[in-house]
Amino acid sequence: MPGHLPASLITTWLLAMLPGAGQAVMIRQVLEGAGAFVLAAAGLLDGRSAATHWELAADLASAFPSVDVRADPLFVRDGPLVTSAGVTAGIDLALSLVEEDHGPGTARAVARQLVVFMARPGGQSQFSARLVTQHADDPVVRRVMDAVTSDPAADHGLDSLAQHAGLGARHLGRLFRGQTGMTPGQYVEAVRTEAAQALLEGDAHSVEEVARLAGFGSSETLRRVFQHRLGVAPTTYRARFRTTVTVAT
Repeated sequence: MPGHLPASLITTWLLAMLPGAGQAVMIRQVLEGAGAFVLAAAGLLDGRSAATHWELAADLASAFPSVDVRADPLFVRDGPLVTSAGVTAGIDLALSLVEEDHGPGTARAVARQLVVFMARPGGQSQFSARLVTQHADDPVVRRVMDAVTSDPAADHGLDSLAQHAGLGARHLGRLFRGQTGMTPGQYVEAVRTEAAQALLEGDAHSVEEVARLAGFGSSETLRRVFQHRLGVAPTTYRARFRTTVTVAT
């Protein structure tokens, strides 16, 4: 891991690799997105946003508190630095760079050749928010997470969660982010999205009922969150789980 290398050596090498102004740097992510640790250890991510594999987000945030760790995006660009969530997310990142350097036509041609999406719907949150609980070892954080997952539709505003945890809101926010790589609000939204997905995969409830049961309140809020997080409308998501045939969006 990067922590075993002298920071000065890492910084010297990375600075030597930096291209001229206006060009992006891509440190290829290996070991499930651990490439961001190399940049962070060199101090190049201080005050910047970065992506890494969701399983490593809490470790990165804890080890390098000056880095704004984004647990959900497949890749993040901040100035001349670009980080991705892992091996396949690196393909999404690479296609973005191809489009930037050579235009959308070339990027589409590369995507067709690789048989991948030009722009993949959804972020890492589509791979289960509940799995994050396996990597939170603070009992207070786990208690808050359990409260959210046991009843996604309940009041899970920051003040309410802080009261449940017996902590101040700001203290809980810092502790939660350090343990999970996301804010309490982001976790609540992720869990509610996953609850809505499970409900939509069945036929028992209308979209409006799904929105209410999952904690979104209205179908319009549910639609906005699905479009933002998964790239599809709730009705389209439901249709895709009713057949193996591709559903037009």
